[in-house]
Amino acid sequence: MKKYISSRQILRLFAISLGCIIAGGGIGLFLVPHNLAPGGVSGIAIILAKFLPVPTGTLVLCLNIPLLFLGLWKFGRRFLVSTLYATVLFSLSIDGAAWIFGARLPLTEDYFLSAVFGGAASAVGLGLVFRFGCTTGGTDIVVKLLRSRYRHIHTGTLFLIVDLLIALSSAFAFQSIEVALYAVVSIVVNGLLMDCVIYGGNEVKLVYVVSGRYREIADRSLRELEIGATFLNGSGAYTNEEKQIVMIAVKKHLFPKLKDIVRELDSSAFMIVSSAQEIYGEGFRDYTRGDE
Repeated sequence: MKKYISSRQILRLFAISLGCIIAGGGIGLFLVPHNLAPGGVSGIAIILAKFLPVPTGTLVLCLNIPLLFLGLWKFGRRFLVSTLYATVLFSLSIDGAAWIFGARLPLTEDYFLSAVFGGAASAVGLGLVFRFGCTTGGTDIVVKLLRSRYRHIHTGTLFLIVDLLIALSSAFAFQSIEVALYAVVSIVVNGLLMDCVIYGGNEVKLVYVVSGRYREIADRSLRELEIGATFLNGSGAYTNEEKQIVMIAVKKHLFPKLKDIVRELDSSAFMIVSSAQEIYGEGFRDYTRGDE
């Protein structure tokens, strides 16, 4: 029996490919020419390229290889396939941008403009990749592992710590505090814009699932999406049968995956989806930040 590729799979592949090209191109055109290390594996590669006669994109790929094996060991084979594709295309895009526009680089002599546009391109591209359930390897694998061990530390905080340490290292590598400060500008732009691309603002999906396989749905949501669930007691008005309802608050970019999990486990499940504009607590907005 033949298996056909669905339109949704084609859209996902296109979005991931486009995201890798945008992110890699932005880094290759704006950040690499000025030695701006925007954190992550690409930042480490930019620093190493100063000392090694190897293109930055190639270094990104080489640095990702042990991380990919680590991700394979920890998260399974399904993780490797899409991540390997994205990692290779992302790395090729960095070197490809330098090869195509080599004679015109840097596109601008202004470090600030390079930091802003490089960070923005990286955010838009990687945001697309993340939104469609993929990664380009790199430090997000490390952060995911740290997050599984140190649950009390927010993911965003871990990313910020790792990226700032890499930016600080660039100050010593290039003997310039100015270069490191511009790299921090790129990190800030990347972080702010990526949230918009991935989350589409602060809106969160609030999902109620009525299913006999409620325990499996909750377990897979926790294991695969790293989101919690709450069981609510209910009973059918017509049958008076006791039922368990799973309540899940999920960020917009993870909702399609949650829907897939429910459909795979119980295609007859009753699911109610609504939008929650603000949710406070672990994994969402911080109470201490007021109305930001």
